[in-house]
Amino acid sequence: MLELDAVRVTFPQTVAVDDVSMRLAEGGVLAVLGPSGCGKSTLLRAVAGLEPLAGGAVRWRGTDLAPVPTHRRGFALMFQDGQLFAHATAGDNIAYPLRLRGVPRARRRQRAEELLELVGLPGYADRRPATLSGGQQQRVALARALAAEPALLLLDEPLSSLDRSLRDRLAGDLRDILTTTGTTAMLVTHDHDEAFTVADRVAVMLAGRTAQEGPTGQVWSSPVSREVAEFIGYQTFLTGGAACRVVAAGGGPDASGAGAGATLALRRAALRQRVDGLLHGEVSRALTVSDAVHLEVDVDGVGRCHALGDHVGVQIGDRVQLAVDPRGLASLPD
Repeated sequence: MLELDAVRVTFPQTVAVDDVSMRLAEGGVLAVLGPSGCGKSTLLRAVAGLEPLAGGAVRWRGTDLAPVPTHRRGFALMFQDGQLFAHATAGDNIAYPLRLRGVPRARRRQRAEELLELVGLPGYADRRPATLSGGQQQRVALARALAAEPALLLLDEPLSSLDRSLRDRLAGDLRDILTTTGTTAMLVTHDHDEAFTVADRVAVMLAGRTAQEGPTGQVWSSPVSREVAEFIGYQTFLTGGAACRVVAAGGGPDASGAGAGATLALRRAALRQRVDGLLHGEVSRALTVSDAVHLEVDVDGVGRCHALGDHVGVQIGDRVQLAVDPRGLASLPD
């Protein structure tokens, strides 16, 4: 339904988006994932018609959108701060797109209440934005975007202003809402957990270009380069004999073929402290976080690796055993 063909967006002396191509099927959710400044928000604005193209094309259902102004594209754009009308109630905010269409007042009110129910805020129609929490305001903003019944919903870092626990919860809710309504959506974010929770497909953008695109599970487990792997959370990279030792200690079909003539990438969760672990090493760093102990271990015959401790007072200098979880391994292409 949405086709981006060699899209290029430039600013004075800067190429923000460089030869980006991707596809989004009807009813699908695509996350464009990348660090700040990689061009992902500019790409989203180009799809919305807010940034002119220096090259390439944006097509919707086969039609080139170049001559179609933003307000005629039938898309809805939701920003990270929601941009609610402070003087209006939650219900009136949600009903605003319907009022522009001339929908009768009673139907507007009914539809606003239906959408508030959908986003988990029943009974909030008469509340003003100033009385709502950040998460509640974002839910209202989402409901307003859905009220327009957009052909395509564009989400620009919609959860980035929220704290981590609320962001994680709302990411799951957002996924449920999009699938329940069958909404076609394109999300841009720098948070890989958010991207993999909400989307069916992920496109990783680095320095204005698409570094990898594919189903979320494929991108998560099979990054195509070290740059992509580092961005989505792989922390240790091994080659040669060191990689082979880790693969041998993990075994299993998920690790077969890794480590031979390629670079083996490991997530921190790939190595876990266990008394029956086949790898041995000395702890060089131990950091306790809210629900885990993050270790750096000088593993015998392997080198320094990131790992997870077992909360039993691990200290620097301790000898530990590590078990390998093959699900945290990825073999990078040569």
